[in-house]
Amino acid sequence: MKNKISFAAYIVSIAVMFYASFFFYPKWNNHGTEATISWDVSGYYMYLPAIFIYHDIKECKFKDKILSEYHPTPDFQQAMKIADGKYVMKYSSGQALQFLPFFGIAHWWASHSDKYKADGFSFPYQFMITIESFLVAMIGLWFLRLILLWFFKDLAVGIAILGTVLGSNYLDYSTMAGAMTHNNLFTIYALLIFASYKFYKNPDYKFAVMIGFLVGLASLTRPTEMISMFIPLLWGVKWGRQFLKERIKFVIANKKYFITAVIVTALVGSIQLIYWKYASGHWLVYSYDDQGFKVLKPHFWLGLFSYRSGWLVYSPMMLFPLIGFYHLYKKYNEIFTALFVFFLFFIYLTFAWNIWWYGGSLGIRAMVQSYPILAFPFAAFVEYTLRTKYWKYIFAFLFIVFSYYNLWLTRQAHKDGMLKVGFMTKAYFWKILGRYEKNENDLKLLDTKEYYEGYRKNIKIIYKNDFEKDTTVVDCGLKPIQGQRSLCLNKDLQWSEIKNIAVPSDEGKWLRAEADFYAPNKEWDVWKMTQFIVDFNDNNNKRIKERMIRVYRLLQGNNKKNIYLDAEIPPSTKSVTIKFWNGDGNKKILIDNLKLEVYEGED
Repeated sequence: MKNKISFAAYIVSIAVMFYASFFFYPKWNNHGTEATISWDVSGYYMYLPAIFIYHDIKECKFKDKILSEYHPTPDFQQAMKIADGKYVMKYSSGQALQFLPFFGIAHWWASHSDKYKADGFSFPYQFMITIESFLVAMIGLWFLRLILLWFFKDLAVGIAILGTVLGSNYLDYSTMAGAMTHNNLFTIYALLIFASYKFYKNPDYKFAVMIGFLVGLASLTRPTEMISMFIPLLWGVKWGRQFLKERIKFVIANKKYFITAVIVTALVGSIQLIYWKYASGHWLVYSYDDQGFKVLKPHFWLGLFSYRSGWLVYSPMMLFPLIGFYHLYKKYNEIFTALFVFFLFFIYLTFAWNIWWYGGSLGIRAMVQSYPILAFPFAAFVEYTLRTKYWKYIFAFLFIVFSYYNLWLTRQAHKDGMLKVGFMTKAYFWKILGRYEKNENDLKLLDTKEYYEGYRKNIKIIYKNDFEKDTTVVDCGLKPIQGQRSLCLNKDLQWSEIKNIAVPSDEGKWLRAEADFYAPNKEWDVWKMTQFIVDFNDNNNKRIKERMIRVYRLLQGNNKKNIYLDAEIPPSTKSVTIKFWNGDGNKKILIDNLKLEVYEGED
């Protein structure tokens, strides 16, 4: 067999992806927001049960039943309510269209089963959408390998394939999160490159229709993917003005094929326009509410390097294809232009989105669909590096490290849970890096930059309050943690503040604020979690430093827990203010036995 190395890399990749999808973390067998059809996926998918099961795509009267039984999202986030009280689906319909055949199989299965409900969300639907995602990933990787072999050596292609799968967030978004749009778009782009290459080899209607369909489907799946048109328009154009003129002449000479591609693209894209017109009476609807683009202020630095979700922080393997664009330009100029121009537009649009961290994602998930494009400079980089005397060994070492790192990240994102997607901070990142054992105190670093772990000495208590004599404490219907009274925060009482606790200037370099907390029900929404806040004030009572932790990160429902916050004392501190804020939440929480200590740490 020819090209054995890249074929072996493909088999290894598929085996790893199969294990991740069906054994390591089978989302199809999970429930609630950890099921396959949950969060954004349930929004892409909602067209199908609305149309084919409930015959109600305007009012979505079935939504409350689905939310109460399956909990795909905390509330109905899959559609936007419009002026007449009806709904318009938030997401465009391309992903639902790709799900349709597998939804049909699932619905037949459930309808002929005594065990499962034919309601669109029971086990057969969850499982078949996972099957669709896995098969799409297999197809995408196969075609990516095929087209890379037209340009690069077998070994370089194999390494590029393995690097993409084992060393980037594609592993997550082709397996556990494979029902997201990024997996399908990855495959669409691989097929689009294949069709573009074939079309310019021998222009005909077959590949013109294929190109038009794929550009239309990409745009229908995610409207910004309309920029995919740059790939077939510029494929084979070398970098330079004279080559662009030659392409214009080619387009004119073969206009019938290009017109065909445009018509097919428009027909596929019109599916969304027809739906919007039917559901709302308008041909165009913006269903993302307050989310949108900051066209003049794209978040390049944060998108690339932020600890919160930076692409290269969480997929450093992708540094190699970025460097590889240079080698692609030098040796493969005829494919450089299309790929590089597309990537410039793509990365600009990706980081211009105001929710640049893309919610709860492992790195910037929106970058995943660009990986078939990046596979070309990746392979070009590998080919160059393998010819060097020393760099190839450094590359091999980094390749192994980055692959291990990605596997560790993927595990933490799903099983061990130490990766807090969308909320990562520098302090927390470096604290947990490479570890497998949890320390719940590390969670404080998601909110504060510091906490003390060493031996404490010269401890002095500067304040205590058990709230027994505090007649302003509100009775919220819960039994006090201790004694007759505990401080209570609830929907109506959001704030409690204890001001101007004097801090001795000659004792202690650290302050520890601690209290007992009790809540009958855990708050899961991070933005509504109760905050334990310490303000450090100067002689004029002006705040010079603030530290905060969200206590529900450490507090389980219906359990009492002592929680503390450590912070270094700024030199000019004269007093501290303790605040408790319920985060505009509506859950009840009790606070008792507040204590402040100053102490010194080990040198």
